[in-house]
Formats: sequence, C-alpha cells, structure tokens
Amino acid sequence: MTPEIILLALSAAAIAFVHTVLGPDHYLPFVAMANARGWGMKKTLRITMLCGTGHLAGSVVLGLLGVTLGIQLSSLEWLESVRANIAAWLLIGFGLAYTAWGLRLAYRNRPHTHRHSHGGTTHEHVHSHFKDHVHVHLREEPADRKSLTPWVIFIIFVLGPCEPLIPLLMYPAARENLSGVLLVTGVFGVVTVLTMTAVVALSLKGLASVKLKRFERYYHAMAGFAILVCGLGVTFLGI
Repeated sequence: MTPEIILLALSAAAIAFVHTVLGPDHYLPFVAMANARGWGMKKTLRITMLCGTGHLAGSVVLGLLGVTLGIQLSSLEWLESVRANIAAWLLIGFGLAYTAWGLRLAYRNRPHTHRHSHGGTTHEHVHSHFKDHVHVHLREEPADRKSLTPWVIFIIFVLGPCEPLIPLLMYPAARENLSGVLLVTGVFGVVTVLTMTAVVALSLKGLASVKLKRFERYYHAMAGFAILVCGLGVTFLGI
C-alpha cells in the first residue's frame, strides 16, 4: 500500500464524515419520518443503512465503470449533476405531497365539540379522533403492514449521487492501482453509512425527550415540510 493510497483513505474518511454531517438530506428525512410514522429505532436504522448503501451504490458503479473504461471525468461529473438534480426535485415533490397530505390529515382530526344530554342535562366536551384512530394506525405501524414510504425514500437516495466520491477520491486512487480504488471507496462508504446512522440515532434519542403533545396531529405535515426544505436546500443552496 503506497503512502498516496493511505493519504487518500484518510481523506476519504474525513470527507465522508464532513459531507454527511453538513448535508441534512442524509439524515433529516429519516428522523422526520420515524417521528411521524412511529418507526422504532431498529427499523429506522435499517432503513437509513439501506438508503445509505443505495445512495453510494450508484456513484460507486459509475466511478468503477469510468475508471475501467477510461471515461473522462468531465463526462461522469455531468451525469452525476443530472442525477443530483433529479433526486433533489423528487425530494421536493415527495416533501410537498407529504406536507399537503399531513395538513389534510391534521385538519380532518382537529378537536371538535360533542354535545350530550343526560336526564335533561346537556353538557359539551372537546374531542379529537387523532389519538383514537390516526395515532394507532399511522404512528405505530404493525410489522406486517406494507408501507411505500421507505421505498420512495430509497429510490430517491439511489438516484442521488455522492458528489465528492468520483472526482476527489476514486480518480486520484485510480492513478495508483485498482486495489487502492476499492480501499478508498470502501472507507468512504463505511464512514458515510455509519455517520448517517449515528446522526439519526442521536437525533431520535434527543427527540424522545421532547414532548410536543399539542402538535402531535401535525407530525406528518412537519415531516413532509422537513423533507421539502431538504430538497429546496439541495436544489437552490447546494447543501
């Protein structure tokens, strides 16, 4: 193993960590959906790892093809840019649709007044179906219930590229040897996925101690809005 490859491997670890932490789209969607849909910690981390692996796979395959076939870096960067735009707009679309659905759900389950008469006495009480219906069916998904939400997020992450991987790491490593490319790519991938899961786990632990009962019926709308903001940030701010 050459000193250049060792340096690239260390750089890969640092770049993967910083790139993931500074990109809220790598973890905020999972935290938001876990909180809204009542996913447990294990399920959330499984989905995060699966999406993180898919997120890396596209860029890894593309980079290896480029290295093997001698495709020019400019061509790959153009293709990665197109993929990034598609993924960002899909994130925006999903976030917007989920926000609208969440607001509709919150409106339908707003507190309302019931009037009862007992023996000539009439009384009123404020009532909400949120806890009786929505909470049970949407925030505590049974194991055998099939939800498309994780798969939608997975597809978006597969389309989204790891921007630093090919130009900053894979191509420089290819100047040394193929084993160096595999090592650098592996380090980048492992650190990226571990950082994603660690940030998600810490965020969920922090949210568990925050009680927001007044806003519980807005959890789905809040989750959709968080995803929408991530997509807008990627598209217009380049985060």
